[in-house]
Amino acid sequence: MKVIFLEDVSGIARAGQTRTVADGYARNYLLPRRLAVVADSKASTQLEAQLRRITKRQALEEIELKELAEKLTGTRVTVKAKVGESDKLYGSVTAATIAAALEGPAGREIDKRKIEIAEPIRHLGTHEVTIRFLHDISAAIEVVVEAEETAAKPEKDEKKAEAKAAEETTAAAPEEAVAEAPVEESAAETVGAETAEAPAAEKPAKKTKTKAKAAKKTKKAAAKADKETEAKPDKEA
Repeated sequence: MKVIFLEDVSGIARAGQTRTVADGYARNYLLPRRLAVVADSKASTQLEAQLRRITKRQALEEIELKELAEKLTGTRVTVKAKVGESDKLYGSVTAATIAAALEGPAGREIDKRKIEIAEPIRHLGTHEVTIRFLHDISAAIEVVVEAEETAAKPEKDEKKAEAKAAEETTAAAPEEAVAEAPVEESAAETVGAETAEAPAAEKPAKKTKTKAKAAKKTKKAAAKADKETEAKPDKEA
């Protein structure tokens, strides 16, 4: 079926162009969505004015896109990504990431669907990428993938070390409590021993006092006997 495209359809035609497509594709997709009309129909005649406007707009767009393609050709953009072992990325650099990086050099937003990547970018280094603005308008650029800085890693390591130290302290607390228990028991035993020894210490003191009294009595008795002995000779005389 011969149709006139009212909107751009990627890989098929641009608005205003006439193409012959499969009948089923036209009836089931293009015509219901008003992306195209049958070329030999009243609708196509009525749309002639609209098609002229579309053609004029496209001509202006092509001029702008050619200038943009010339501006971006050879441009090098840098993209940061997280890296694992062997300089392999966590995931890959996507078309959306590249489009965002191109906004600065381009001075305008770039449609990520226009960016063609031959294969997923999963390694550091320089990669060639094509921006396909139109079928015959494109720009070749270089995308440099660099590793993200990991300045926050030491803080994570410090937090892990603090957490580990806290765990060790918590684990050591029960052991210290068990170690201190015998000391308390020993102190209790010492107090008990001192209490038991106190009466034993008092007994020798009582014995000493008793001996002293006995010695005093013996001394008095001896002194009395001496006096009596001295008195007997006087009587005999």
